[in-house]
Amino acid sequence: MSHLSDRELEKVAEAYEQLLGPALFEPWADRLADAAEIQPGHRVLDVACGTGILTRAVASRVADTGAVSGVDINPGMLAVARRHSPGIELHQGPAEALPFDNDQFDAVVSQFGLTFFSEPDTALREMKRVLKPGGHLALAVFDSLDKLPAYATLASIYERLIDPGVGKALQRPFSMGDTDRLALLLHEADIPAPVILTHEGTAHFDSIRNMVLADVRGWFPFAGIELGESAIEAVVHEASKELAAFQTSHGGVEFKVPVHFITATKA
Repeated sequence: MSHLSDRELEKVAEAYEQLLGPALFEPWADRLADAAEIQPGHRVLDVACGTGILTRAVASRVADTGAVSGVDINPGMLAVARRHSPGIELHQGPAEALPFDNDQFDAVVSQFGLTFFSEPDTALREMKRVLKPGGHLALAVFDSLDKLPAYATLASIYERLIDPGVGKALQRPFSMGDTDRLALLLHEADIPAPVILTHEGTAHFDSIRNMVLADVRGWFPFAGIELGESAIEAVVHEASKELAAFQTSHGGVEFKVPVHFITATKA
């Protein structure tokens, strides 16, 4: 994580919630909750819960008779989650060392977190460990960048205009799209009979500028990347030309987003 203070981390997390959440994360929350077969009364853990977008969707499913816990390594994300998700138990810590006993949860879910874990195989083993026998695991990861040409184009713009490292940062969320590699990781983590299914959704930003600012303000600072106004303007100007094919008649940006769902049931 970057050198940002807790207050600065919280500011970035709020931008993440407001700019990236509606476009990329909220549309998947209910679909992933469906995949986890979450029912009233269930006890559910959301790993890498971020600002609580999926956590809140799960809480509405388990109702008053169930319980939801979230865990995230980023204190800024958790500060925002606490504001938006009152009454949900939240813990700070890494996915590779979950602060729970064995066999605790009816379902463990994680939305787009697996890509960022330092040891994804260890994190998967931890998720399996805290699941009850018969409990459901449901994870979501983005498909590869070559299946998301809008973001591939934007990553190329950052590489050319700003720095290769910025383009690489934008590529990271899409680094687990190879289903063969994903299947090998699941096998090495001893996840039982995992099923990988690819679903398609649609991302929508109000403008090219908002699409750029979503990453500049809601993601890049977590990776230690700060861009000045002139750099942002240069990227927006170039993106307005190169992303024209994805612009709507109202000036927004819209494109298909393929996502892999991984589901498994603990024996």
